[in-house]
Amino acid sequence: MEQEEQLKIELEGDNHIMTSVDTPMLPDAFDKSDEEKIEIIQEYFSGIMKTLGLDLSDDSLKGTPYRYAKMYVKELFSGLDPKNKPSLSVFDNKYQYDKMLIEKNITFSSACEHHFLPIVGKAHIAYISSGKVIGISKINRIVEYYGKRPQVQERMTLQVYNELKEALKTESIIVVVDAEHLCVSSRGVKDKTSSTVTMEYGGKFNDVSYREEFLRLLKD
Repeated sequence: MEQEEQLKIELEGDNHIMTSVDTPMLPDAFDKSDEEKIEIIQEYFSGIMKTLGLDLSDDSLKGTPYRYAKMYVKELFSGLDPKNKPSLSVFDNKYQYDKMLIEKNITFSSACEHHFLPIVGKAHIAYISSGKVIGISKINRIVEYYGKRPQVQERMTLQVYNELKEALKTESIIVVVDAEHLCVSSRGVKDKTSSTVTMEYGGKFNDVSYREEFLRLLKD
């Protein structure tokens, strides 16, 4: 790879470029079973470990390629597969609750799609019902689902917002994500104290008074 191309790739990664709200996927992404994917990734990661000079005959290392592959398919990137998408329980708002409902401090882990290093943080979400309400735990599950894939934080924020907007049939939703990126803290600039905050909102939250109330309640 030429030096100019290497530099371009480095700059794109450090700038955390997002090309689409949708996660970039190949058309045949789900033609292979999970077991087939694990087998292929295991073989590739064995090659990476050997290239690094590691001895895979050692008892401590010989199971690592399989563990790594299973972790990728079944855990860290399980949100890539639509079969793992949570079913959303939505109900009529029979008790006519018309103020904001807030689910805050939703912990999640994801991975930066530029370096495949962890993103760890919290999401804070509120909505105002337009006639429908959602099971509280489903909000957490939506965050987890979209977190479990290679991500750009801006995209994840938009994906969570759009999913709730579709389920609740309202734009009166606000999503705030506050996260630490290990691609910032453990490499590159190596800033261990900063975090990244992203926000998406619509409907009644376009009114600054609603946003201020939401942000105030996050501090309580």
